[in-house]
Amino acid sequence: MDNNFEYSYSAESHREVEEIRRKYITDENNSYESKLRQLKDLDRSASRKGMIVSIAIGTISTMLLGLGMSCVMVWNDPLFILGVVLGVLGLIGVCSAYPLYQHITKKERKRIAPMILKLSEELEKISS
Repeated sequence: MDNNFEYSYSAESHREVEEIRRKYITDENNSYESKLRQLKDLDRSASRKGMIVSIAIGTISTMLLGLGMSCVMVWNDPLFILGVVLGVLGLIGVCSAYPLYQHITKKERKRIAPMILKLSEELEKISS
């Protein structure tokens, strides 16, 4: 009779088992994971609206700037004044895209701050 005891532990297999296990745990059983996911989604949503608006404004303004440059350089006489006006409007729009992003993001963060703080406090209580 061989009474030897063998034990092998592999961190990789343990990690793999945990990943599979997480797939099958419902949100009621795993409130920490669901609250953490909710916290991350809220944090991402704070800058999403500002990014969409600033990219749209920046893209449209860049096109206006390009159209204005084309009017000035290609059609010199008939559309010169219109080209200058479009170019200036495009420059103003391009320059205002980032400050607009900052303003909208700051406003959104202020709006969702109570929810973020509440969720983070709940997560701290669960983890400790």
